[in-house]
Amino acid sequence: MPLRPVQVNIKALDARAVGRFWAEALGWVAYDAHNTYDAHNTYGTYDTGTATCIGPAGSGLGIGVVPVPDGKTAVKNRTHLDLATASPAHQAELVTRLRDLGATPVDLGQGEVPWVVLADPEGNEFCVLEPREVYRDTGPIAAVVVDCADPRAMARFWGAAIDWTPHEVSGDLARFRSPAGTGPYLEFLRVPGAHAVPPVPDRVRLDLLPYPGDDSAAETARLRTLGATDLATDLATDLATDLGRTHLADPEGHELRVLAPR
Repeated sequence: MPLRPVQVNIKALDARAVGRFWAEALGWVAYDAHNTYDAHNTYGTYDTGTATCIGPAGSGLGIGVVPVPDGKTAVKNRTHLDLATASPAHQAELVTRLRDLGATPVDLGQGEVPWVVLADPEGNEFCVLEPREVYRDTGPIAAVVVDCADPRAMARFWGAAIDWTPHEVSGDLARFRSPAGTGPYLEFLRVPGAHAVPPVPDRVRLDLLPYPGDDSAAETARLRTLGATDLATDLATDLATDLGRTHLADPEGHELRVLAPR
């Protein structure tokens, strides 16, 4: 059975500080990272030590912030969050509040656009969108957006990898959402010059979880048959092997993790 996206994972020098920022930004709850996902996707995390996990009430797509020894480079992240707003006044208020929390404006050459590009306290880019009808019921996160070269190819891989429903597939955009029709969208956006092999390791990735009764190793093998490749990790900074996690990359090199319920 396809996997479920359960967490957006962000690497940070100071995981607790970045975790606090995102918890306050989204109005979610921050957890010390000592719990685990159970077989029914009750909210938790696999990460240990100084990692921080942020999530909405109940289960759903949360955010995990994990410590790494190196800071973000000047290279733009290939995966980022788009935040939803309900009105122009809400957008302006949210931007002001986020800047008070430590976000900074970012110029990516976007020019005059109706959305606002910011970065969290460690430089991870995100957008505060103008009101859009498609995101009216997503909650604070409108979409997890992944830069790619070929959205149709990404739709083929991810459409088979996860259980989310495709809502749009074109040469410019592939959009998925939870089969429950709740929470944020997962979007693969065609970006000119997107690299098939990233110039630096991804600092933002998706964590995927098997359904109860499914086998993590079998799901990992299935992803490899779809075109995923194994990704080397530094076990000094990522405790993957002993906790049953597998690091892979999709056909365009975007990092992902397959978790194992504990």
